[in-house]
Amino acid sequence: MKSKKVIFYNQKGGVGKTTSAVNLGSALADLNKKVLLIDFDAQCNLTGAVSGDLRKANIYQVIVGQVPAASAVQSTIFKNLYLIPGSLDVAGLSIELVNENNREYFLKTVLEPLDEDYDYILLDCPPSLGLETMNALAWADYVIIPLQCEYLAMEGLNLIMRTISNVKKSLNPNIKILGILFTMYSKRALLNQQVVEDISQFFPELVFKTIIPRSVRISEAPSHGLPINYYDKSNNGSKAFAELAKEVVSRA
Repeated sequence: MKSKKVIFYNQKGGVGKTTSAVNLGSALADLNKKVLLIDFDAQCNLTGAVSGDLRKANIYQVIVGQVPAASAVQSTIFKNLYLIPGSLDVAGLSIELVNENNREYFLKTVLEPLDEDYDYILLDCPPSLGLETMNALAWADYVIIPLQCEYLAMEGLNLIMRTISNVKKSLNPNIKILGILFTMYSKRALLNQQVVEDISQFFPELVFKTIIPRSVRISEAPSHGLPINYYDKSNNGSKAFAELAKEVVSRA
């Protein structure tokens, strides 16, 4: 069975891309899905959030042809959850690849051998629209758009939609938006409620029913190298990601 390839994309930083990738991946693994996480952000936060080893082979070495993708995959301490670590060197890929032929398809080419090894491959994009992100968009089957519940997120969403539309026309005709995921939601903030209502009105088919709450425990978990369902399974955030995993399975 072919892996379902999902990226977490938003050109704005601090919206919960990495948190969503880690915790959705772990929640899918809890559903007995075999999940590979790929850290494609030079900050390498995803790698640390699952206690990955940055000293071993990484996604940069895979892309530049130093190691095959399968050799860069690490087992994690969590059941059904695997990792290709990030690297600081990813930050320079745009410069290294700019003069290469088919430069938007390097990621697709090197990851192709993994296509049938996992139920889900989840990739955390950098917070930019550089060549790294274009490679991710050219490779993916699905996009999850994490969106913080604030006014500026609504303006940024228009740019995201245009970008994905352009990618569909020029690089990857099969890419689909799996869903818009509201993150860091507070019931007490009227603005949060308004943003959710407005975007849900515009994109009723795209918005996930599950909303990820603002949670101190979710914020703490990465510092312990644990997904939220291992750090505090009873937390509302852990329950939300469990529900999100079920939604993702039903959509993809």
